[in-house]
Amino acid sequence: MRQALTLMLLLALTGCSSMGVKPWERDLLAHPAMALEADALDKSFDDHVYFSKEATNGGSGSAGGGCGCN
Repeated sequence: MRQALTLMLLLALTGCSSMGVKPWERDLLAHPAMALEADALDKSFDDHVYFSKEATNGGSGSAGGGCGCN
């Protein structure tokens, strides 16, 4: 019984280990449609709403952190 539980535990832990993204599949994930914010206009609108509500700007992109040091 203990061996069966150990085997089931090992299968459960390693069951998804071979489900990684293959190198030839990465181009599909890098497609602009796969971005979290696919529409630039929608992202701009969301940034404007965030700025209006929080009175802060920046920190949402990779360039600059809103500290004025860039």
